[in-house]
Amino acid sequence: MSNKQEYAQVGVAMTCRGFDEYMRMFDLNEAQLAQGEVLDIAAGGASFTAELGARGFQVTALDPRYGLPEADAWINEARVEIETSTAKLDALAGQFDWTYYGDIGRHRAGRVASLQKFAEHLASEEGRSRYVAGALPELPFENDRFSLVLCSHFLFLYADQFGPDFHERAVSEMMRVCAPGGTVKIYPLLSLKWEPYPHLPHIMKAASRLGGTPELYRSKLPFIPGSEQGLQIKL
Repeated sequence: MSNKQEYAQVGVAMTCRGFDEYMRMFDLNEAQLAQGEVLDIAAGGASFTAELGARGFQVTALDPRYGLPEADAWINEARVEIETSTAKLDALAGQFDWTYYGDIGRHRAGRVASLQKFAEHLASEEGRSRYVAGALPELPFENDRFSLVLCSHFLFLYADQFGPDFHERAVSEMMRVCAPGGTVKIYPLLSLKWEPYPHLPHIMKAASRLGGTPELYRSKLPFIPGSEQGLQIKL
């Protein structure tokens, strides 16, 4: 990893991933989604909630940006991020696995399509209720509410901005709102320097002490170098 350039990022990006990306990176199937309500943490401008809801599943998205009074601000931030991230990825294109996306143009087009679905859902009467303001490590939900709790491209990825204590508290909180028999999933397990999160063994031990069964699973979304695995904790 030492010969690779890192992905430069200031602050937490508001990204726009789609339903199929979620299914692949978290290695999900419809049977898992049908078990109960799904929570997507640090959801940003992802269309996962819109697309999952359209399929008849119960889902809630959470992001601190959702507390801003003007939804146009969230959408504009995501729109700017698409262009910013596209330029960064293009500069580092040779370091990624493009098996799934094909090329940078298709990657960008997917982000644009996801943002459009997100914006349309957000504007609907039903949709707006699905987007809740909040952030780790304190979630505004009751105990044992969700059957599946997801966190994509936030925990571990921003290891330089959030320390080990934050991560342990965040994982504990995700477990708190996950129902018995449910699952917590986090992806990827790398920082923005594309280095494995060094405190992962400690996090897994802490999850075990809280009554969970932590294990690594294999992701089906090749892209970031070395990002073949995610963390799942079964309650």
